[in-house]
Amino acid sequence: MKMPYRRFGPAHGRGRSRLVFAVVLGVGFNVMLGSTGCQKLLFKPDDPRTQFEVHDRMRQRYIPDTEEDVFGEPQPALRARLSPDA
Repeated sequence: MKMPYRRFGPAHGRGRSRLVFAVVLGVGFNVMLGSTGCQKLLFKPDDPRTQFEVHDRMRQRYIPDTEEDVFGEPQPALRARLSPDA
């Protein structure tokens, strides 16, 4: 006995509506993520972060957090910040 031919897949019936829903949901999610990434910063980069930075700036002993390496890339200024002379 021959079985009737049925079509299954995303292009027919319920599968297609699920595919369209998933695509619309994915596009909407990406639009929401893209629009929230370009907001104004909460803190300015040059504002002091702690009370100790304020104290050091008032007494002219501020040491920057980063310094440039030989290639011009920023790196933490650990040697300057942790030396006993500072």
